[in-house]
Amino acid sequence: MAVINLTEARIRDLELGSGIWRDEQVKGLMVVCHATTKTYAVQGDVRRNGRHVRTVRVKIDRVDRIGLREARNRAKAIMSQIQSGVDPTAKPEESGITIAAALDAHLGDKPFRPATQESYRYNVDHYLARYRNRAVTDLSRTEVRDIYDRLREKCGQTTATCVMRTLRAVINTAMRMDETITANPVSALRIPNPKRREVDGLDLVAWWKATDALSPIRRDLHRAMLLTGARRSSILQVRREDVDLERNILTFNHMKTGGRMLFPMGTWLAAMIKDRLAEDAPLNNPWLWPSPMSSCGHVTEPREDSADLPSPHECRHHARTLFIAAGVPYAESALLLGQRLPGASGGYVHAEHLVEHLRPHAQALEDKVLAGRRPALKVVGVAEIADAA
Repeated sequence: MAVINLTEARIRDLELGSGIWRDEQVKGLMVVCHATTKTYAVQGDVRRNGRHVRTVRVKIDRVDRIGLREARNRAKAIMSQIQSGVDPTAKPEESGITIAAALDAHLGDKPFRPATQESYRYNVDHYLARYRNRAVTDLSRTEVRDIYDRLREKCGQTTATCVMRTLRAVINTAMRMDETITANPVSALRIPNPKRREVDGLDLVAWWKATDALSPIRRDLHRAMLLTGARRSSILQVRREDVDLERNILTFNHMKTGGRMLFPMGTWLAAMIKDRLAEDAPLNNPWLWPSPMSSCGHVTEPREDSADLPSPHECRHHARTLFIAAGVPYAESALLLGQRLPGASGGYVHAEHLVEHLRPHAQALEDKVLAGRRPALKVVGVAEIADAA
């Protein structure tokens, strides 16, 4: 390994395949003469705390692409790193995090509802069982597409979409932990957005008749679903202790947005709930909607096979529509449905402090629903009476 004062002319004269030629002026700079090309490189010893760690060599560029002056400037910058104890060839430490470990980290990042955690784990443990112990870095776009296509063919589009969204979220968490994961292979898929739910119009007269035919508990449950517009998990998991008949407030403790919600009951709903509590008191069941056939003690499936009644989520759609029909403003109807208001100012609104403000609007929904309890009477004119006679 010869040491010479490198110049542009001398570099041109160096024979191909002659090996390494060091520069006298810049420490570490060298010209490497390969069999077919000549390249600039820099080599130095990485030392930390006076101890030799490793000797590294960094390629700068080919001789025919940059000049000697630029090569010397780059070599000085690289040598400055090396002499500071930094290895310029070192890559980010690879954690080799698996999908299963990334899932645990994802679910631990923030509090998820138990149902959400169960859904995430089921998607990984059931549909991605073959890959859960694989390193995330080993998943390619092609492999992810094969998983997606296989799930669509075997389980349907809805399941495939749900699983891919779970996988995408889990890999995004892994990327925040492992710097060697530079891209999410699921992002290359065209995952369709969920279809907008189609909900038929609600005939309130027919709805009242259909609920009359149900057992008392399920009858009152369906009526409470429409009069509150509450989510399925919120309305089904109400306990007797969550009902305040003195203030006519129904407390929902299982909210999708977190926390709890105080719903101001209308007069008719409050009377119905009061009768329900009195009727079920001998059962000594802590739930508002008790079910002796259920392992958890309360109704878990509010759908009716024998009646054409809307589901809990469809009741939310109807409640939102009826709020508008009753003249309730957007913000108040959104808060009564347990939704967060948009924008930065929405975060400053605390619905639990607005119970009495929201009460007239909850009553407006109730009045609108009660108006359909009996069909409208037809007004008969005098002429029609004479003709009938």
